[in-house]
Amino acid sequence: MNFKFKTFLLIIVCWASQGAFGQYKIREPAAIPLHGEWLFALDPAEMGVTGKWFMEKVAQSNRLDKVTVPHCFSSDPRFEHYTGTAWYRKTFSWKPVTGKRVILHFDAAYYKTHVWLNNEKVGEHEGGYTPFSFDVTDLLKDGDNLLAVSVNNDTWKPGTVPGAKDNGNINDPFMGWLNYGGLIRPVYLTIEPEVYVENLKIDALPDLVKGTAVLKTKIRFRNASKSAISPKISYNVTFNGKTVPVNIKGKSESIPAGQMGLVESEGTLTAAQVKLWDLDEPNLYQLKVAVGEDSVSSHFGIRKVEVKNAQLHLNGKSIRVGGGNRVVDYPGLGSVEPDWLIEKDFKLMKEAGMEFQRLTHYTPSEYFYDLADKYGMLIITEAGNWQLTPNQMDNDSIRKKFRSQFTEMAERDWNHPSVIAYSVGNEYQSTTPAGQSWTKDMIAFARQTDPTRLYTFATMLLNTLPKKPEDEASQYVDFISTNTYGNHAKVLDHIHTLYPEKPILVSEWGVRADAKDEAFQAKHIADLMVEFRKRPYIVGASWWTYNDYQSRHHGTNVNGYRPWGIVGPDRSFRAAYGVHQNEYSPVTIEKVSFKTGGQGQHLLTVRLTVRGDFPSRAIKGYKLKTNGTTLTLPDLNPGESKEIDIPVAGFDKQLHITISKPTGFTAIETDIELK
Repeated sequence: MNFKFKTFLLIIVCWASQGAFGQYKIREPAAIPLHGEWLFALDPAEMGVTGKWFMEKVAQSNRLDKVTVPHCFSSDPRFEHYTGTAWYRKTFSWKPVTGKRVILHFDAAYYKTHVWLNNEKVGEHEGGYTPFSFDVTDLLKDGDNLLAVSVNNDTWKPGTVPGAKDNGNINDPFMGWLNYGGLIRPVYLTIEPEVYVENLKIDALPDLVKGTAVLKTKIRFRNASKSAISPKISYNVTFNGKTVPVNIKGKSESIPAGQMGLVESEGTLTAAQVKLWDLDEPNLYQLKVAVGEDSVSSHFGIRKVEVKNAQLHLNGKSIRVGGGNRVVDYPGLGSVEPDWLIEKDFKLMKEAGMEFQRLTHYTPSEYFYDLADKYGMLIITEAGNWQLTPNQMDNDSIRKKFRSQFTEMAERDWNHPSVIAYSVGNEYQSTTPAGQSWTKDMIAFARQTDPTRLYTFATMLLNTLPKKPEDEASQYVDFISTNTYGNHAKVLDHIHTLYPEKPILVSEWGVRADAKDEAFQAKHIADLMVEFRKRPYIVGASWWTYNDYQSRHHGTNVNGYRPWGIVGPDRSFRAAYGVHQNEYSPVTIEKVSFKTGGQGQHLLTVRLTVRGDFPSRAIKGYKLKTNGTTLTLPDLNPGESKEIDIPVAGFDKQLHITISKPTGFTAIETDIELK
């Protein structure tokens, strides 16, 4: 769990060298950041443990480099081709506190991590993109403390998730993206009472007929004290800063010393209290839970996601939207995600019409999900099965690692209303017995962890096969996700014939910018949209990829990049960006007439149409902006049109018009001739 919303007692604590921390927000007021300057060394010969590099006194410690954490050593020109173990060391000051627990948090480290504090082994973790933590209360001391961490990024051998395949194919040891290594996300300490909340799960489900909503919570807390306890629990719901009176009831049981407890509760919001979360009206509530001396809070949204008659429904309305696959990769940063980059990517994706994302094959920084909650975006989040082979999917160790990573991912993300589905993998051999078993078993496991979401996986084997629906693992999903790169019309019709009741997301489609040229890439978008619009069972199409990314996979250009993006590595626009924005805008605009008047006072009439095919969703609260004039557009349902009169002053030959969403992002912009 990410503890970003936890509220702690304010305790005066000293620490040293927190460094450049502002661009990586930890959203907890009393967290103690351990970012900034660390000492760093490569360990290609695996001498660190035997040489006791985790000890306070290490021979030739002056040979360590200085780096800034969060840190991706693969993005450093000195180490960019290195695969293996690297060490990080940081000294920080500490003043002991009594009657509290101190937790050491890693938001993510790629890939295998071992941790020591003050010469003692704390623990280890496997998995590159999910958070983990350790109770270090008993290892801290008054004064200077040494934290040592080894991180190994070797996922180019079979056995890791994600990792290399074991099929013996030529030039196929690499996953499709770079194995960026290091302490890639924030590291910090939190101070907890002896009875503290480990996680809070919120499920807010509306009754679309009555207008009410049921609010269910699960609180997992740990009793680290020396006696059994039955903590008092209180709940407070707010919306726009005002308390929403909700009677939430749950039963608190006695929890033995040193044990974990779970409390479930339930309450009902009246119709007057319910404001649904939607793409253009992303209403967010906040729930604060107090458990004894501890308190946690989390945002949540009230929304209902369903699959009906080969359609995806959000709050009872069919929705068909565009999407994109974002790869966590930026020049000079690698897989490090400062907030400014996440904000930039989110804005560019929203304004490109990318509203329905499968965010590649691992979970990115949680801040992206925060923005999706706040500004409206639908997300499928995916754990690391990237093209696992049948032998790997049958392997108990691989299955255990996947379950662990999925649980960490789900427990971090399950309060985000933007997360509507989980994927259990990408492009594995789903027609084999192993692929069928994996899909069935992992979805069953995942539903036990979080039964409130839809489930899918991205298949590449429905393009021509199978002949019967029971011959492929998509029989087990709530909606089909297909990675299709050619012959789209025939493929999509074939899939619909196999699974007529299931909606289809084209989870990957696209063409590289260097397939011919950038104009060809842009034209590909417009051409394929014609096919998508003919097929009402297509509920989304997610372009591969939003951005170019580095890779060692075969077919990568000699500069190290795969140019699939509608933006380049530095987020510079390609021609495809503007075409994607126009094609995926829910509203179109066309000139009806232009009437000239005296003294440069004219009247332009335009027709606004909400697409009735693809993409398709109602618009509400959109605005039209031009030359200092802002007009609020009427609410329109899919297929509806409305003529709008726009006063025009002056003698310009063109008028630039921007239509914006209620969240402030551009939906479409165009120039209209004034003649």
